[in-house]
Formats: sequence, C-alpha cells, structure tokens
Amino acid sequence: MPRFLACLAAALLLLPAPARAYWEYGHELVAKIAWANIRPTTRARITRLLAEQALLETPGCPAGTIEQASLWGDCIKKAGKQFRYAYPWHFQDVALCRPFNLDTPCKDGKCLWAQIESEIAQLKSRDTPEPARVQALVLLIHFVGDLHQPLHAEDDGDEGGNKIPAAWGIYAPKRFSFHQAWDGPLQERAATTGPSLIRRYSPAERARLGAGDVRSWSRESWDLAHVAYAAIKHGDACGPAPARATFDETVIAPLIPLARLQFERAGVRLAGLLDTALA
Repeated sequence: MPRFLACLAAALLLLPAPARAYWEYGHELVAKIAWANIRPTTRARITRLLAEQALLETPGCPAGTIEQASLWGDCIKKAGKQFRYAYPWHFQDVALCRPFNLDTPCKDGKCLWAQIESEIAQLKSRDTPEPARVQALVLLIHFVGDLHQPLHAEDDGDEGGNKIPAAWGIYAPKRFSFHQAWDGPLQERAATTGPSLIRRYSPAERARLGAGDVRSWSRESWDLAHVAYAAIKHGDACGPAPARATFDETVIAPLIPLARLQFERAGVRLAGLLDTALA
C-alpha cells in the first residue's frame, strides 16, 4: 500500500491542478520568450500600454505585465456575460479528417486566426481608442499562444479533444480530457525538459521559427493535431477514438520535441507580430 500511495503522489505531482493548465504555464512561457526577443522600443511601448490596464475595467483580471496579459483572455471567461462574445475567438473548428479549409468554420471572423489579424490591425491603426488598443494587445498575446496548441486548431467532432477522456499515467479522473492533457502536463513536461526556452534567439533562428503568416501557422498546427490524434489512436489520426486516451511514456516522449517547438514558434512569432504592430 505505501508503494501505491507513493506512485499516486508522484502522478499527482506530474499533473498541474486545473488552474495550472496551458492558459497559465504555457501562455506565460510564450510571453516570456516573446519578451526576450522583441525590440527595446517595442518593450517600452508594451510597458506603457499595460500601465493603462485600468482601461480594461477588469480588476479581477490583471494585465500589468506581459505574463499577466497572456492570461487575460482566459481570465475574462469568469468575469461575466459581457465577455461571452469572445469565447469562439480562442479556437477554430477546422475539420481534422477533411481537406484543410480555414474559411468555412470562421464565419464573420469568429475564430482564432481572424481575431489575431483583427488585433494586429487595431494596434496598427492610429484611430483605435486607447481602451481598445490595450485590449487588442492583451488578446494578441493570448491568442498567439492558443494558435500553437494543436488542439485549438482543429475539431474531430469532439470539441478539440475535450470529449475524449484521458489518463496521464495512473491519473485518470472523470473530468480529465485529451485536450486537458495537452493543455497541462504535456506542456509543462515539454517546457521543463531540456534547456530553458526563454532566451534571445539568433537572427537565423528567428527567421526560421518565425517564417510564414497566421494562416500558414493555422495549417501547421492543424497538421500537428494529426500527430496528436495518431498518438492516441494507434497511428491513425482519423480512426475511431479510444474509450480513454492513455498517456504513458511511449506516447509522451515523441510529443515532447513537438510541444517544445510550438513554444519556440509561438514566442518568436509573437515577438515579430508585436514588433510590427507597435512599430
């Protein structure tokens, strides 16, 4: 019995609490990578805008630093009905097992890639009121992180994997899903495996990691979603869903480099978008 309890304790330590899922640990990491790679003038402009966080009128959702700003988009989900309109902006239901089509599931711009472009346009425009400019900044920081979580970029009739129960080792509570496994323990394991990802990347690295645009990044994340599904469906991403997605070491280990790469891409690309939008 003591050995079982020790294993259970170890498993619980591996799994963040629900509040420590991707929208905290992962988003903060993406923001820190971006902060290390933006221009000094961009950093100064971000600091000035975030000093006006009171304009957001969300005292329960602080955004005074880039790390806090990266969490604001999720924090406001609990702030009241006035922000309910923004819920569809965090994902895009591109069918996983049909030809890639980014436009059909994004009617009226109510999806992730369109909102990233919208926030950039608002930051660039001199006519944007200051409260809207601050909101555009914090949402851009958040949404770029979301776009690089593959299960935000697809749908297989399962709400981005939220309807597939999952087990992380021996940890398998009723309300733990495939999507949450990617949001939480997989991302945290990836971020803490190997050297720190928070550093100043070389010009060549920034050029390689930052290549493309929002639409091509959407396709890239959609492609990686196939890898994620194949890992739990015995190699066939479009095969039947398992009764429970099991994350053991044979499943986890090959996914770690991909998750780390997505962190790097997201951070470097966010830095490039901020430099451009706030030039």
